[in-house]
Amino acid sequence: MNRHVLVVEDRPSLRKLMRRALEQGGYRVTVAEDGHEGERRARAGGFDLVLTDLKLPGPSGLDVLAASRAAHPQVPVVVVTAYGTVTMAVEAMKRGALDFLEKPVEIDDLLALVASAVAPLGTVGEGSPLPVFQVPGGPAIVGRHPRLRAALKLLRRVAPTDSTVLLTGESGTGKELFAQTLHALSQRATGPFVAVNCAALPASLMENELFGHEKGAFTGADRRHAGRFELAEGGTLFLDEIGELELGVQAKVLRVLDEGGYERVGGGETRRANVRIVAATNRPLQRMVDDGTFRADLYFRLEVFPVDLPPLRERASDIPLLARHLIERIAHRHQRAIPHLDAEGAALLEHHPWRGNVRELANVLERAVILAEEPRLDAAALRPLLHPTGPPPPGTAPTPEEAVRQALREADGDKPRAAETLGISYRTLQRRIKEFDLEGYPKYRR
Repeated sequence: MNRHVLVVEDRPSLRKLMRRALEQGGYRVTVAEDGHEGERRARAGGFDLVLTDLKLPGPSGLDVLAASRAAHPQVPVVVVTAYGTVTMAVEAMKRGALDFLEKPVEIDDLLALVASAVAPLGTVGEGSPLPVFQVPGGPAIVGRHPRLRAALKLLRRVAPTDSTVLLTGESGTGKELFAQTLHALSQRATGPFVAVNCAALPASLMENELFGHEKGAFTGADRRHAGRFELAEGGTLFLDEIGELELGVQAKVLRVLDEGGYERVGGGETRRANVRIVAATNRPLQRMVDDGTFRADLYFRLEVFPVDLPPLRERASDIPLLARHLIERIAHRHQRAIPHLDAEGAALLEHHPWRGNVRELANVLERAVILAEEPRLDAAALRPLLHPTGPPPPGTAPTPEEAVRQALREADGDKPRAAETLGISYRTLQRRIKEFDLEGYPKYRR
């Protein structure tokens, strides 16, 4: 392949071992002996891969990573870490590293990882196999972009443990798919996977939904009700949009994480929660902690192992792959012939910003498949289905109230659709509707 690899390693014996193994594997190799030289060479570029130790004389491997990412963001970086310092490797992946390799370095593992990292992205044509990550019992996750592969790497590392995981990323990036995959990879895979959207229920009902209630706990409670913690016994509880929880309910969730116990509403018996919690949010929880709207102690308990999912626009090379996968799935669901996404149509999708991420892409493609009159989907068929992408003229950006009005008009009053368009939760939209006195707009108020 004659791919060019930069190896940054201060130990002469390991540097020599990796250089010889890579050269025998057909790679061109340049070496750097410390962080200063590693930063300089990474900035200069000309490499297909940077392989750097984390602990170096001078600047660290994280500094080499930052230099490479700043100068050549398309070049993957793999970090090498000593056994027992995986936490540093996780931090490196949060900063953009593709993968990590633990010492002592096994040659077969090194060559397999490097081969995977420098594999050309290329294009996927009709009939070519799609890069799909799927485990038994889990959903399909499509893509080969380094940031997606890095997130999957983290998922595979944490899955066999019982650690709490926090999935972060914009709305529509596939956080529930990742949560389902995490469950399928875990030791709890034979147990239930229970999901609850914390933004979908009023605050007054959330405690009851999570913890259940006893008979007679309140008017209308004519029987005992099992909450989501109870239903998830022995499995995984996925708390989506956890940033929408009220402070009082946050305190009760924190108690489960700290002590493993909770009570049903109206009950005095402490129940034990044998569940693994996976949380997700599209909101900046650290900023919410600073604002006093999210508990700091709960935030630190949730952020034991964060996994950040990239927005679709930041892995644009995956869009044609993902689009073909979605088209096939949608066509099967509607019992229609599978239309061919041609090169121009794929290019149009690839350059669209997709503010609603994968969810928006799936909605567009569903309309396209249903409306398709030709055996192919080209740019002409897809362009009318895309939302305008151009920036507003200077000084004409809509106010928050105008943005809500516009989203409600486009959705014909459908609040979930309007929230999706705005990239906010349903509960946040409800608050803004109340704030701007837009209840019933536009169907019943003009």
